[in-house]
Amino acid sequence: MVTVNELLEDEAVRHAVGLQGYSNGVLSRIMAILNRSDKRMLDELISILSDVDPITFKAERLASMLASVRTIIAAGNAEAGQRLLDELKQFVDYETAYLQQMLLANTPTVVHVASVSTNAVYSAAMSRPFQGVLLKEVWKDLTAQQFKSVRQAISQGYLEGKTTDAIIRELRGTKAKGFTDGLLEKSRRDVEAVVRTAIAHTAGNAHDAFYAKNSDVLKGLKWSATLDLRTTPQCRIRDGKLYTPETHKPIGHETPWGAGPGRLHWRCRSASIPVVKSNKELGIDLPDLELRNKSRASMDGQVPPDTTYGDWLKKQSAARQDEVLGQTRARLMRDGKLDLADMYSHKGVFLTLDELRQRDKRAFELAGL
Repeated sequence: MVTVNELLEDEAVRHAVGLQGYSNGVLSRIMAILNRSDKRMLDELISILSDVDPITFKAERLASMLASVRTIIAAGNAEAGQRLLDELKQFVDYETAYLQQMLLANTPTVVHVASVSTNAVYSAAMSRPFQGVLLKEVWKDLTAQQFKSVRQAISQGYLEGKTTDAIIRELRGTKAKGFTDGLLEKSRRDVEAVVRTAIAHTAGNAHDAFYAKNSDVLKGLKWSATLDLRTTPQCRIRDGKLYTPETHKPIGHETPWGAGPGRLHWRCRSASIPVVKSNKELGIDLPDLELRNKSRASMDGQVPPDTTYGDWLKKQSAARQDEVLGQTRARLMRDGKLDLADMYSHKGVFLTLDELRQRDKRAFELAGL
């Protein structure tokens, strides 16, 4: 008989896959804002540099010359930052409701599942730094870094005798390479790291608050670092280890929790999986109970065995495999012609929050809820 904790692990992995798709969607909307800002910035730069005499050019005058350029960069980053905050506010409401529904669906009716304040979770996520910075401050840092890169490229370009067109091309990149070879691409990678880490940071705060509130039901949190195929050494050593649900103290080992799953490092994709206590530990004098989703599962309190992402995907339906990999690659995997490591990519399909909500709604409907 399947155990409750096996059901919870399967559901947690499924949801984490969906969150990666949602993160892609948020990132695409943020990048659309910055693409418009960069176009305005480059147009302004071309206008300014067209009046510069390379012979009389002085690097000391660059700061005053490029004041309008810095303003454009700052405005674009401010708009992107506000859009991310708006996304995160909606995401917190969704994620906290999801966590409660997830635990409700996979525990017996006699178990009480507490809710958490979405406002408190959001405030905590905004007030706690991730990777040493607060979210409200990080966009100012990105503005300063991008402006410095632009200013140095122009100064160095004129010193080397480059034309205005050559300097702009160095900043923007070439069309032949999809503009990925320009100096502005560094700013894009920095923004991607911020967006993905901010979503993981916010999700982690929601999970921490919810699991702490329901610590009487849980015996621990299992660190899961098998959600993609590029696990970092920091997460690899923590994979499968247990921690207390409130204070995150190690259970049966000495590896510290650190900042937690999703927050341990930039772009961290690890997650925490709740491990529910056994019937005996919960004071329930019955071996197996009917869950709210009408299925029956053993409340034995055992930690599920380690499951890699590939192992999990192979157990899913053909429809879900097609959804994750695409029909052709999924068929190749089912036929044993290609390993997952040879073809899997997390770029996947962009998911809006509404699409993510519909996916989870459908999962609960299939469970009879």
